Amino acid sequence: MTFPVLQDKVAIITGAAMGMGAATAQLFAEAGAKIVVADMNEDKGQEVVAGIEAAGGAAFFQRVDISNSDQAKAMVDAAVTQYGRLDVAVNNAALTPDDKPLAEFDEDYWDRLMSIDLKGTALCMKWELQQMIRQGGGGSIINISSVSGFRPQPANPAYVAAKHGVNGLTKVAALENGALNIRVNAVAPGAIDTPMLRGALEQFNLTEEDYAPQLSLLNRFGQPREVAEASLWLASDQSSYVTGAVIHVDAGYTSR
Repeated sequence: MTFPVLQDKVAIITGAAMGMGAATAQLFAEAGAKIVVADMNEDKGQEVVAGIEAAGGAAFFQRVDISNSDQAKAMVDAAVTQYGRLDVAVNNAALTPDDKPLAEFDEDYWDRLMSIDLKGTALCMKWELQQMIRQGGGGSIINISSVSGFRPQPANPAYVAAKHGVNGLTKVAALENGALNIRVNAVAPGAIDTPMLRGALEQFNLTEEDYAPQLSLLNRFGQPREVAEASLWLASDQSSYVTGAVIHVDAGYTSR
């Protein structure tokens, strides 16, 4: 049972068409929030909206390329037009990690990944913060980082660099906006059972039983809802004295 800890709050979730973003949108709706399902994938995004509405929640889909400042602003404006304000944002949208060592990295993919994972997160925060500052009353922003922002992996230099950057952006925004009661935190997931992870397992002919012990002290992959639960706590007043923090949802991966 989910308690209505976000009752009547308005929340934007980027990358909400599938995986952790979809799980977060669904959980926040269960907690009483009105949801903006923001993504590039309209078909999948509308499926998430339909699921939320079928369960009695409120949601609408907003197509957005977060690397485009005008579209990021339009996303925030749409939330305010539809629901009157913005209380919570989960900046989850990101590209699949790159797959080449630094000595051979793909410069075009580097630019695309940075434009989404780092610049895109910054653009979302820019417009989210402006709205929260303008309306007053505080707010909560949660950025989805990664264990790669703390424990680098080989052959994905762009993703590692971007997630380190997301951690830095989170701390800067927390410093700048704490006096306004706008809290900014991050969640760093580990090995989460998403289509992206399943695709990687298939590519390398691995099973969860083979690979999970290398990534988890619990010997299993995490579920998207387990990441969403951390974001829900940070979005709610139950974490009212927490800002500038990164919550690790990684089954101890970064502790060893």
